[in-house]
Amino acid sequence: MDYYKKTQHIAEVNEQDTVIGSIEKWEAHKKGILHRGYTALLTFENQLILQYRKHPVFDNVLDFSFSSHQLYDGKTMQSGEEAVMAGLEREWGIKEKEVESEPRFIAKFQYKAFDDISGYYEHEIDHIFAVELNKMPRPNFDFAYGFMTLHKDNIDKLRDVRIHLLFAPWVHELMKKKLF
Repeated sequence: MDYYKKTQHIAEVNEQDTVIGSIEKWEAHKKGILHRGYTALLTFENQLILQYRKHPVFDNVLDFSFSSHQLYDGKTMQSGEEAVMAGLEREWGIKEKEVESEPRFIAKFQYKAFDDISGYYEHEIDHIFAVELNKMPRPNFDFAYGFMTLHKDNIDKLRDVRIHLLFAPWVHELMKKKLF
């Protein structure tokens, strides 16, 4: 896909989440360099939206609801909210008027995971945002194989080991920290 071939720079950060520079996205992932990312938890009418992720790194896993990066050119960095809104439009076709509430920052945490299939790392301080939608989204199939919903009352069922194996590494961290 063309989007993944674009040269993009993201924020390299230290352990305290202080920006220390700009790095090309694929270089950061190849070398396992700590950088800033985000995950957006999308809900609609008490349902959590799960994305069946289509991506060069950690492909074919379930995400809550999509994850990406704030772009940073060394001078200007997207705010978390701007990055989430851009991702909503790119990956879900959701425009600002279809958002019930603006992206709300919940928490952040650090993790590192290696994808055996792609040979790339995710080593991030992941900023978590919650977004309530006013309509059910439809995924852009350039970024997702599909999606599923889960009623919020059934979230504890996600700890079932059978479905647990399908989640992206950062989703495991979200679940450990009970951030959803």
